[in-house]
Amino acid sequence: AYTDYKSTVFSITILKEEIEKAVELLGDILRESQFEKNEIKREKGVVLSEIRSSKDDLEDLSFNMVNSIAFNKSGLKHDTLGTEECIEKLNSDVLLDFYKKYYVPNNTIISIVSCYEHEKVVEIIKKYFNNWKVGNNIESKFINEDNKNIEKIMKKNDILDSSLIYLYTFYNLSKEEELALKILNHKLGDSSNSILFRRLREEKGLAYDVSTHMDSTSDIKTIYIYTAVHKDDVEQARNIIENSIFEIKNKEIAFKDENIELMKKVLKTAITLTIEDTVELSNYILEQRIEGESITGFVEDLKSLSTIDKESIYKVANKVLNNPSVHIIIPRD
Repeated sequence: AYTDYKSTVFSITILKEEIEKAVELLGDILRESQFEKNEIKREKGVVLSEIRSSKDDLEDLSFNMVNSIAFNKSGLKHDTLGTEECIEKLNSDVLLDFYKKYYVPNNTIISIVSCYEHEKVVEIIKKYFNNWKVGNNIESKFINEDNKNIEKIMKKNDILDSSLIYLYTFYNLSKEEELALKILNHKLGDSSNSILFRRLREEKGLAYDVSTHMDSTSDIKTIYIYTAVHKDDVEQARNIIENSIFEIKNKEIAFKDENIELMKKVLKTAITLTIEDTVELSNYILEQRIEGESITGFVEDLKSLSTIDKESIYKVANKVLNNPSVHIIIPRD
């Protein structure tokens, strides 16, 4: 199970002959959960430990901190783990109220990928979920908010490296522009052959970790640039990142046709691997239904990829890579 900013997901990967037992188990978890005080106390301890561990992980902390300074109202401002104070205050009554409100069939999507016919799967689901009581309608309250152009430096004890992270949002892009941004993301930092990996790690030897992360779901449109370097190299790393972005936006870094085609192949391969992996495909279907999108949306994505050219990439770079939220963590002297 896991929780992200928009959903909680329970999943089971099983042998095909165990499908009914798996559905029965999930049905019991979702419909018959008990909130015993001793169990809650133990689980609170687990979550508190996870929160403390995330504060010691430089990368996790960097993402949480840049989100916290970038937004005023968006749910992205808050870590999904919560705060220690919040977890300490939770009790069985609060959890039970939340459970009864949100864990209802009209707020649930079930995604199953198997070798069985659709009718057989529906029959199994009805057997264990059919008398599940419908709850009140729940309206989505996620706020789409552009990041603030802000910078903050934080000092932290007991760390050797420093971290540098940039955050941009892109709520105003078309589907085609988002595909162009995915190609740009891959070329900028999402591979070992990327611009930033080559410049920061291979040419200058400043960093081991260099990456970009992109989320393009309906309510979360974010792209991050992250690296960790020695405290004496923060400014040099920053100059390399910002100069690289400047050169892309001004077409000083050339996107050759053969390189763009290669990056398209990488995206196509990722789509193909998703289709062929039952776990990935089940998650994809789930996400598409949550977004209200077609479960065969990848077909349109594959068609649209053919329309992306270097001008599309330059345009989306100029549209998105502006006014970042920047957070830097350095060791306390």
